[in-house]
Amino acid sequence: MPPWRLPRAEDGQALSSSQLPPQQPVLVMFLAVHCPFVKHVEPELARLDRDYRGRVSLVGIGSNSLQTHPEDGPAYMVAQKRRLGMELPYLHDGDQAVAKVFHGACTPDFFLFDANRALVYRGQLDGSRPGNSVPCDGVDLRAALDAVLTGRPVADLQRPSIGCNIKWHPGAEPPWFG
Repeated sequence: MPPWRLPRAEDGQALSSSQLPPQQPVLVMFLAVHCPFVKHVEPELARLDRDYRGRVSLVGIGSNSLQTHPEDGPAYMVAQKRRLGMELPYLHDGDQAVAKVFHGACTPDFFLFDANRALVYRGQLDGSRPGNSVPCDGVDLRAALDAVLTGRPVADLQRPSIGCNIKWHPGAEPPWFG
């Protein structure tokens, strides 16, 4: 897992990757308050937070440009977190450096690291999308989380996340964007 240090949306206090519990898997989720794909999966994000709390370090990161999308700023992130009843740290990546080092592409975008901080899953939550009839149950991500927690290998077949692209600062798009 790339090292990072970001401020919490609610109080600006910094949290770094080195402060996460050692020998515990980490799930990094790139999210955006305004994104219809994130809004669609919000109930499942809240369930993941409750179901895996204490066993997996769950971290939400908001990296969208506030120049173009001020509705994704820290105050809105805090309101989203509270509305969903989530306890995970929700961090603001104002300069987008963390999204870039992760090669984040969209919201939601999920990165699961095992207890040794090796990336074992980068894929979709499940097959649910706004407007389709597939249940939003987190089946793909939950299977990866459960495998890591029980010492089993994570499935090789990993379908990429689909959602809104991360909104990069104008003129600062990473080379893989576009």
